[in-house]
Amino acid sequence: MPSDGPSDGLLAPVWAGTAAAAATSDAAWLQALVDAEAALARAQERLGLIPGGTAAALAEVAGLDPVLLAEAARGAGNPVVPLLAELRVVAEHVHEGATSQDIMDTAAMLVADRTRRLTLVYLDRALEALAGLAAEHRATPCAGRTLGRQAVPTTFGLVVAEWLLGLLESRDRLAACVLPVQFGAAAGTLAGYGPRALELCGAFAQEAGLAEPLLPWHTRRTPVTDLGAALGAVAAALGKIGTDVVLLGQSEVGELAEPAAPGRGGSSAMAHKRNPVLSIMLRSAGLQVPALVSVLLTAQAGAAYQRPAGEWHAEWPPLREALRLVGGACATAAELLEGLEVASDRMAANLKPLTETLGRMDTGHAAELTDRALAHYAKRQD
Repeated sequence: MPSDGPSDGLLAPVWAGTAAAAATSDAAWLQALVDAEAALARAQERLGLIPGGTAAALAEVAGLDPVLLAEAARGAGNPVVPLLAELRVVAEHVHEGATSQDIMDTAAMLVADRTRRLTLVYLDRALEALAGLAAEHRATPCAGRTLGRQAVPTTFGLVVAEWLLGLLESRDRLAACVLPVQFGAAAGTLAGYGPRALELCGAFAQEAGLAEPLLPWHTRRTPVTDLGAALGAVAAALGKIGTDVVLLGQSEVGELAEPAAPGRGGSSAMAHKRNPVLSIMLRSAGLQVPALVSVLLTAQAGAAYQRPAGEWHAEWPPLREALRLVGGACATAAELLEGLEVASDRMAANLKPLTETLGRMDTGHAAELTDRALAHYAKRQD
């Protein structure tokens, strides 16, 4: 049976078929490796360190097989070495002075940057939808629930405002992550790059469209761990929203419903059911990404001396999966929140016994707090 290997997504409905899946596929990662080599070559050509023509030759490279390269990578422990055997057929001066990790880490940052750009588009759509819901329902009364039980009245606008700020804060954290090229040569001394190495580092970063690092980060994995933590924060914020929508959409509560679509939410055993599949996928991402981030942090803790032996290699699958899950979850969240159905009548009905018990309907400053959140969001947009 034909297969694309780890990119299939059969067991990953959160990201299968999304823009994030394409941006992190084996083909996309392979292209990023070639792009990293080409950026280095352009920088070296610019400074007169290698003859012209190398970058142009790399731009014409096509037909590389990710599956064959993956199999060949077992011989060196990373795909750069077998890739170079292919690239040197058309470009003699490719990779001059570099080590495999310089290219692999730079490619990882390219993949992360490209995936982040797509992810932020969906994140911003989700935030805009949340802002609209908060404004529309700033004064819509509903039951505030603490420890799983009805507590005191609140407004649905304030509930959404909390979702909004949580997602906005994590969005800003992801957007602020610095994604640098890797530039260290064999042991992080730049020796392989020659006397103009520091100048070349800046040119390489410019050509790659990434940040220039202060020092090589072969075993100082802050770019990876910061990115992982930011992805985890986004996944957690989305998971919180998914959890609330699942609970508020329960048959016995009925205050929210996911947007309907043909074939969505079906059950294999119960035709009458409409399952909250979008929210379930948000929860799924929120539950998976923290474990992936823990691998990145563990790898940092074990990275020994000037080049890691296994820890660096251990980052690749969890980093890619975290990018995929968060990218897919953001696309899912945009779809969910742009079509979320709010049953204000059910909110009022569910709230009635509570207000009768309390003898009053007091939502405190919920509407004003919602307005504060919306003003903060609007200011950030400006």
